[in-house]
Amino acid sequence: MKNPKTFAFSRKYLHKNYQMRNVLATFAARKIDDMDWLINLFTTTDSVAHIVVLYAVVIATGVYLGKIKVGSISLGVTFVLFAGIAAGHLGFTAPTPILTFMQEFGLILFVFMIGLQVGPGFFESFRQGGITLNLLSTTMICLNIAVMFGCYYLFFDTSNPHNLPMMVGTLYGAVTNTPGLGAANETLNSVFSKGEVPQIASGYACAYPLGVLGIIGATIAVRYLCHVRLDKEEKKLDEEEAENTAVKPHIMTLEVGNSYLEGKTMMQVHNFLNRDFVCTRILHDGHVSIPNRDTLFHIGDKLYIVCAEDDAEAITAFIGPVKDVDWKKQDEPMVSKRILITRPSINGKTLGGMHFSSVYGVNVTRVTRQGMDIFASPSLALQIGDRIMVVGPENAVNRVASVMGNSIKRLDAPNIATIFIGLLIGIIFGSIPLAIPGIPVPIKLGIAGGPLIIAILIGRYGYKIKLVTYTTTSANMMLREIGLVLFLASVGIKAGAGFWETVVQGDGLKYVYCGFLITVIPILIIGIIARLKFKFNYFTIMGMLAGTCTDPPALAYANSICSKEAPAVGYSTVYPLSMFLRIFTAQIIVLFCCGM
Repeated sequence: MKNPKTFAFSRKYLHKNYQMRNVLATFAARKIDDMDWLINLFTTTDSVAHIVVLYAVVIATGVYLGKIKVGSISLGVTFVLFAGIAAGHLGFTAPTPILTFMQEFGLILFVFMIGLQVGPGFFESFRQGGITLNLLSTTMICLNIAVMFGCYYLFFDTSNPHNLPMMVGTLYGAVTNTPGLGAANETLNSVFSKGEVPQIASGYACAYPLGVLGIIGATIAVRYLCHVRLDKEEKKLDEEEAENTAVKPHIMTLEVGNSYLEGKTMMQVHNFLNRDFVCTRILHDGHVSIPNRDTLFHIGDKLYIVCAEDDAEAITAFIGPVKDVDWKKQDEPMVSKRILITRPSINGKTLGGMHFSSVYGVNVTRVTRQGMDIFASPSLALQIGDRIMVVGPENAVNRVASVMGNSIKRLDAPNIATIFIGLLIGIIFGSIPLAIPGIPVPIKLGIAGGPLIIAILIGRYGYKIKLVTYTTTSANMMLREIGLVLFLASVGIKAGAGFWETVVQGDGLKYVYCGFLITVIPILIIGIIARLKFKFNYFTIMGMLAGTCTDPPALAYANSICSKEAPAVGYSTVYPLSMFLRIFTAQIIVLFCCGM
């Protein structure tokens, strides 16, 4: 018989052990329940938190992986696309309407900020080979279509009515043009009956990843085939800026030696010579003064003149010889000061309309805009963010500074209103249907082409309607990069869901290598012609090729290896026409080839 004390102890021990097990089981169950929130965060696709987590993971992963270099080449933010494909393949996704919105909004923001930045110099670029660039771009678009038809007749069964539409999808994946894909898909709905419309997005998904790589890779191949050195190309860009004598200011001191000028006023000399120049100081009888339009010229006067380099020779021949004068030792000390324009009321006013010499007793000799010195022509319109060089007595110069604003803090806040006004007008403009006889579906510039064109126009002429278009470089780059990564992540996630099945089943691999041929062959041909025949700068060629393919990742790569704006200018020069032609030809191919 068991000892009663031992038996009581055992019962007490078993009871406590049972309670402990219950506590541990309850704790474990609560822990499991407590982990549901984390599981739901990654699996509940329609929650806002899940969507934010999805984009954060894809973008952060893509950006970090994009920093990995193979040799001296890295894909940069382009890798966000492949991170998105991986996420979509693993089922880490979001509702399609959300992905579509993020994709299109990111693209709109990206192209708008590019247009806003390059707008001031966009139309000038046409005078420096822009027409030739657009002709090359148009030729490349025709070559893309020709290679597509060549692949179609070589590798596919032409009796199958779905193969050509799928090749159209492959074409637009190869040139990374989503609006063209949308235009083609919309037109297909009018050609095929509802149950037979080909899912051309599969061809697009197959060709898109290698399209992105192919555009960048073929552009790099052009560099090596043409023996281009990047450091020399940057140096040539610097030299081209320095040789822009039409706007580059030239400073000289002249002695009045032309007897015809005796007793003539500054305005009379201006009108007779018909050349723009600014006389900031005049030395007469040992005294220095700030001249104005009524100041009289006399033989022997010394003039401190600023003009465009193109005009320097003619002005010297008319007024008199160049002399050396130490202006600092004269009896009336003058100061020179760069003043920053930050007051919105000045935006759009011309230098001549400000009457600096007559009202303030100073002269403006040059204007610095986006890092470039421009001669201060009376017809030059001032913009927020310009820096003007003002010469005159110190108290007068300080008075001008207060009128201009001269407050860096005012420029720290971006002009959000201008950006969203531009986006609104751009979307409306891109949505205008252009009816063409014989084509049942109206053609539109779309949500990328419209905002880009409006951004360029606002960047160039916004001051005329009192829109302040200035944004700091860092603010522009931040908005541009955010738009780009949202676009890439969305495209990758959408394409990743059925990407593997599309590639390994049926003609998926054919679409992949046909898309690669459509991408690479035209770029190699046009890139080499642009370099060897037309002698374009390599960075301009990179921008032109990226713009013709309407490919933001290729532009991002070009910008990453060039410190100048040449790639962005090349991109924006051909982008509007290229976007229109991509959309237009998509509908033409479907209507006249797939509809037969």
